Amino acid sequence: MTDDSIRLAKRVAEMIPCSRNEAEQYISGGWISVDGVVVEEPGARVLDDQDVVIHEDATLAEILPVTILLHKPAGYNAGVGSDGTDATQLLSAETLLPADHGKQRFLRRHLSKLTLCSPLDTKASGLVIYTQDFRVARKLVDEGNRVEQEFIVEVSGDIRENGLALLNHGLPFNGKPIPPMKVSWQNETRLRFALKGVKPGQLEHMCRMVNLSVVSMKRIRVGRVPMASLPAGQWRYLHEYERF
Repeated sequence: MTDDSIRLAKRVAEMIPCSRNEAEQYISGGWISVDGVVVEEPGARVLDDQDVVIHEDATLAEILPVTILLHKPAGYNAGVGSDGTDATQLLSAETLLPADHGKQRFLRRHLSKLTLCSPLDTKASGLVIYTQDFRVARKLVDEGNRVEQEFIVEVSGDIRENGLALLNHGLPFNGKPIPPMKVSWQNETRLRFALKGVKPGQLEHMCRMVNLSVVSMKRIRVGRVPMASLPAGQWRYLHEYERF
């Protein structure tokens, strides 16, 4: 930008009119576009001939923290180990589920200062949750062992005698007994697990102990929030009415 430019906040303050601080709030809130492109940086500068537009719904209301639901494909890292590309690389305006914007406007700031609330094995796929909201983080991280998760596990092999009963209750992991859970056949090759406090590698270990090999694993629900029809590699915002 040349020396003929001025701060965008000054331009906005003259247009509304409002204080410079309020202008910066409008900008950081994603309400200001320059030449058709939303600008969120309060320190941005513009030229006199650039087209600055203030969104008709612009407000100084507080920008609330968001929670993101991602359908992580297998091969992306979501907090377990160090292999695979970081799953946060999948979070962008382009991968936001178009039909699911609702009332929530996309802002680049929504992709910063995110807490991973639901680690998932790199080789597994399914629902991964990131949040800026301390209440969600407290529920899923600090109190995570109380939140039920649901997995669909594709397996191969012939299950040992009484194996399904053992999966429900009776197997150890890392030298400790595993608490009871709900395990059932979804079809001839898929098991459904509903359990709390799952640890990395636990489901694969359990299947191995009943003579089954894991082919693939997908988490489809965390608490009361299902992944539903969210396509692989895309994400959406947690709706106001949804609770874990």
